Amino acid sequence: METKKIVVIGSCNTDMVVKTNRLPIPGETVLGGAFMINPGGKGANQAVAIARLGGNVTFISKTGNDLFGKQSIERYKEERINTDFIFSDKDLPSGVALITVDTHGENCIVVASGANGSLSPHDIDQAKQVIESADILLMQLEIPMETVEYAAKLALKNNTKVILNPAPAAFLSRELLSYLHVVVPNKTEAEMLSGIKVTGWETAKQAAEIISKKGVKNVIITLGSKGALIKEGDHFMQIPAEEVNAVDTTAAGDTFCGALCVGIAEGLPLKEAVKMANKASALTVTRPGAQSAIPYRKELVIEEFKL
Repeated sequence: METKKIVVIGSCNTDMVVKTNRLPIPGETVLGGAFMINPGGKGANQAVAIARLGGNVTFISKTGNDLFGKQSIERYKEERINTDFIFSDKDLPSGVALITVDTHGENCIVVASGANGSLSPHDIDQAKQVIESADILLMQLEIPMETVEYAAKLALKNNTKVILNPAPAAFLSRELLSYLHVVVPNKTEAEMLSGIKVTGWETAKQAAEIISKKGVKNVIITLGSKGALIKEGDHFMQIPAEEVNAVDTTAAGDTFCGALCVGIAEGLPLKEAVKMANKASALTVTRPGAQSAIPYRKELVIEEFKL
């Protein structure tokens, strides 16, 4: 059976992480513990998740002409990710994220976009053929919105399923939402898209209903330790999370999105693809780091997935 092709368009960052007992409040300095430098970026994390879980993935991104960018590309090649369309910006540096993680695994993140902010529709045109031949296109919002909308429209014209993780939270036009096969917001992002404060299953249903009415048929709202709510057409499903001891939630959402795409590409019903994504995400939060925490396919031993 031919492996379906997945394209990820998104950010490539280097994460600088400090562990601390608690997150500082504005204006406060706290003493932290361990410091780590890790590969990250939402787009890169999702591409790595897809590759490790058995997907055939091409990553479209932009780095600076610097050490961070060159090291990132070498890592992606080691993960068996197609890097033919990772472009280099001669003026801007590669993206960097500053991450603080507390003892409960919660985090706060500030991103300096660098070259990610210059990934343009012109770059997308250079990768047009690979997008047109893909089965699934996965994107996030750490690149310009203009580029996201351009790529989504191009993919839709060629019957490529567009999946959007609207992170970090931002306004989405009805036009963009109409291009999507699935939108995957977390609680905060769902609130921005719907105006409903998501606190549990019922408010998640209300938010999903409003988001769906804006033009996207399938909505998956991730609810952290509670799990995920699916609105597929007119049907709602609650998928509980795996119970684990969280160490670091940094790449949980990215792993979820990557695993979801692999499940859909392999023909799983949306409900089963979300179960697979929940399992992969749960494994991720039990480990420190971003890409270093993302699991491999052999770790997902769940009978109903037949993995």
